[in-house]
Amino acid sequence: MFNSYNRRKKHDTVFLNVKPTFNGQGNGLRKYSTGLLDKEDNPFYDVNSSSGSRASVGTITTLNENFRANIFYNNIAPIQWFLHMLGVLPITRREPGKAKFRINSIAFGYSFAFFILLSVFVTYVAKNRISIVTSLSGPFEEAVIAYLFLVNILPLILIPILWWEARKIAKLWNDWDDFEILYYQISGHSMPLNLRRKTTMIAVVLPILSILSVVITHITMADFQIIQVIPYCILDNLSAMLGAWWFIICESLSMTANILGERFQRALRHIGPAAMVADYRALWLRLSKLTRDTGNATCYTFTFINLYLFFIITLSVYGLMSQLSEGFGIKDIGLAITAIWNVFLLFYICDKAHYASFNVRTNFQKKLLMVELNWMNSDAQTEINMFIRATEMNPSNINCGGFFDVNRNLFKGLLTTMVTYLVVLLQFQISIPTDTGRHMNVSVAELATDMMLESAEDELTTTSTTSTTTTTTTKMPPPARGRKG
Repeated sequence: MFNSYNRRKKHDTVFLNVKPTFNGQGNGLRKYSTGLLDKEDNPFYDVNSSSGSRASVGTITTLNENFRANIFYNNIAPIQWFLHMLGVLPITRREPGKAKFRINSIAFGYSFAFFILLSVFVTYVAKNRISIVTSLSGPFEEAVIAYLFLVNILPLILIPILWWEARKIAKLWNDWDDFEILYYQISGHSMPLNLRRKTTMIAVVLPILSILSVVITHITMADFQIIQVIPYCILDNLSAMLGAWWFIICESLSMTANILGERFQRALRHIGPAAMVADYRALWLRLSKLTRDTGNATCYTFTFINLYLFFIITLSVYGLMSQLSEGFGIKDIGLAITAIWNVFLLFYICDKAHYASFNVRTNFQKKLLMVELNWMNSDAQTEINMFIRATEMNPSNINCGGFFDVNRNLFKGLLTTMVTYLVVLLQFQISIPTDTGRHMNVSVAELATDMMLESAEDELTTTSTTSTTTTTTTKMPPPARGRKG
């Protein structure tokens, strides 16, 4: 009667724990790179092995090579090194699959010291900016532009947020290392992911452009003091390089999904056993999990970045539009650069996440639906149908911890909300009278008051005169009475 209370809960994702099948002596364990290179329990390394284990399907058309580890980490390494210089992501990684976040490590000590020094520097600059804001007596749009420099120091909060999420990011790197091994064991060759040149160019060009934009903005919009510009350059580089880091991770997911789809179609042209389809299904499920974990591992970081970019874009565009009524001036150059820079950064964050989700799920589903099932046996057809069902039931979208999906709809929604706030701010600015209008209103009011006082005095004088005349005219003396007799 009580058996129903002891039932195990079903998993939300049906095929998440599917593993590739092995025959013969293969035990299905995933050895790391040393085990692969030393041929320890590896049925895929030696094609001519006399063991009864199944060889990789990739050996049919591809010559096996030695396993190359650290493919994903080497592709993101230039940006990762730059972030380490800024005291971000103090994760130690001595070997593949061993990334860890430890508070007692040298990396965290450097990050903590860098954060303290930067906080002292930013506090000094913020104190100076607050004194400037409190002494403002100009129009409303100048106050908004002054507050823009205070908002620019908010990326300092990203460093402790990334400390909080460092363990999840380290686990994401280890999962990428496991995925590389599984890809090698199934396809017979290392993952051909080549983004190192693009990453190096981004790590060199983007900081230069970021520093130039900050310097130009401060020259055209504020008093140029090189000491105060240094923390702004560091914080702007921090937000820009985190956006580039997100860009490269999403690009890696997109390229891996395309490579996996092409490899799967090429394998089906030669043989189509059910075990091979199950292997690729397990490989795709791991890639789908990597896609979801990308958003979950950096949940709070990129939620903060998206809100920060939205705030910066709204203030800079409002300042630009309010100043354009007087003509395009020097101050507008800095506002335009700030607005364009942050709009592009927000767009690429949303667009690359949308593109990665599309390639991992939708584009892969198209390739599955184009597979011809007529020449396959019933087991292989069943595995293909299960594969299609797995792509439907396992979400592959990049979601920031359940708050929102990072895609093009997010970019559109933020722009729509920004336009709404801009309309409200512009209406508020129009409703505030200018100095000339205020003096004119005061003069008119004083003139109207004098006229009203004069008319009131005349009316009072007329009223009193009329009352006196009426009283004099209507009042008659009493008639004289004579005495009798």
